[in-house]
Amino acid sequence: MDISIHSSFLPHNDPAESLAFYRDTLGFEVRNDVGYNGMHWITVGPVGQPDVSIVLHPPAVDPGVTEEERRTIVEMMAKGTYGGILLATKDLDSTFERLQAGDADVVQEPTEQPYGVRDCAVRDHAGNLIRIQELR
Repeated sequence: MDISIHSSFLPHNDPAESLAFYRDTLGFEVRNDVGYNGMHWITVGPVGQPDVSIVLHPPAVDPGVTEEERRTIVEMMAKGTYGGILLATKDLDSTFERLQAGDADVVQEPTEQPYGVRDCAVRDHAGNLIRIQELR
């Protein structure tokens, strides 16, 4: 079986802020930018990895989501408990400095974890948790 990760989805509540964070702060390239019925989807990905993308999407746009579920999702996003992703870098300290300079919401500075990885954590403007591990 030949399966790979192609796209992951994270909600956003402001396309301009999301674009600024993922493109300008993280350095991802924009792969697609689509507006439809007043909503906005932005596909970004790391330079040099054209087969791996993150789709930033309006929250709770699935037609199967009820209004109550929609409210819960928006509340969880505001608390920072809804979406998240794990990234990796060879130079965690430089990456963290870039995140701080880009006004990221720092959750955890670079830390040697007891389970054997060194990582940091930030939140984007929509509240999504982004953990970044240092590759060894």
